[in-house]
Amino acid sequence: MSDAKKTLQMTTPSPREVVMKRSFDAPRSLVFDALTKPDLLRRWCGPKGWSLSVCEVDLRVGGRYRFVTRRPDGREVGQRGVYREIEEPSRIVNTEQWEDWNPGEVLVTTELSEQRGKTTLTSTILFPTQEVRDMLVKSGFAGGAGESYDKLDEYLASVS
Repeated sequence: MSDAKKTLQMTTPSPREVVMKRSFDAPRSLVFDALTKPDLLRRWCGPKGWSLSVCEVDLRVGGRYRFVTRRPDGREVGQRGVYREIEEPSRIVNTEQWEDWNPGEVLVTTELSEQRGKTTLTSTILFPTQEVRDMLVKSGFAGGAGESYDKLDEYLASVS
């Protein structure tokens, strides 16, 4: 797979959306597990130097999740949400809210497609307002997501 496809691609197709796309040299069932199983999420989730201090997942429609990410400076950032749709191993739709900042609920649709053992992850994030989307885009959140997906790629390479 080319390095270009293994780099996070981000677009803003509408005033409230961000679409992030990234490919992995692994079957989608393995990518799905890495996105949904706490013991696997702890291995890769978060930018370089960050770690999950709390990772709770109730993977069912109506089930809740909660992540607390510890930054290198020790500060913790919490996120929580509810699973609205789960189609294993191809689709997850969930809400997302931050615990220390409340700009409103975000809707995240993650789709996994596989061709010849390689998986493309497409995550569409619908923000409550264009202002919230623009603030997060300007904050550089794509850089953190890119680093996190790089860590996921390293994990997948170690097990596939």
